[in-house]
Amino acid sequence: MGTSKDTQKRAVVLLSGGLDSATVAACLLRDGYHVTALSIDYGQRHAVELKAAATIAHEVGVNEHRVMKLDLRAFGGSALTDETIEVPKADAVDEDVSTDIPITYVPARNTIFLSLALGLAEAVGADQIGIGVNALDYSGYPDCRPEFVNKFGELADLATREGVEGRPINLYTPLLDLTKVEILKLAYRLNVPVDKTISCYDPDEHGTPCELCDSCRLRNQALQQLCKS
Repeated sequence: MGTSKDTQKRAVVLLSGGLDSATVAACLLRDGYHVTALSIDYGQRHAVELKAAATIAHEVGVNEHRVMKLDLRAFGGSALTDETIEVPKADAVDEDVSTDIPITYVPARNTIFLSLALGLAEAVGADQIGIGVNALDYSGYPDCRPEFVNKFGELADLATREGVEGRPINLYTPLLDLTKVEILKLAYRLNVPVDKTISCYDPDEHGTPCELCDSCRLRNQALQQLCKS
């Protein structure tokens, strides 16, 4: 006879320390999953992101939090991994965010991170991989689109023993078609510690956001809309 531990639903969630991934983790926990959170120390500009991930993992109550080191500074090509490249900032907090692919895009980051999460999911017996991609209010990243999510799901079926043997590992993307305002509403409803998440691309060493990068402006504009609604 199997134990409850043997039969419990399991999921892996990519946890960055930001609002979106924290909300995805909370969704999986709400749905009764045993959640393993995976954070990647990829050489990002500020370690405060990883500290935020640890705080969020504790406060939302994931079952396990793992941190993997993978230095993407070896690739370069992004303002998030190369400190000689400045993070683009607007002149005002209410300035619209461009839909062009910005220099904060890290080459193939979600492909790399999802591949790591896929390996972990197969190893721990998880059938869901949570990721906080969003196709509406985002900064033009190609690896946040539904087309990417669908194709990676096909890859996961072909590339794993679980998929080949008929036990697919699914990508869980509950925020894909939500606006940032809708994500905030969901986060508050699930008791996500929103004030402890870090969305900023260029926070100071204490985690104080710059307020003017694309991510800050998207978040602040959504907060303003939420307050008015």
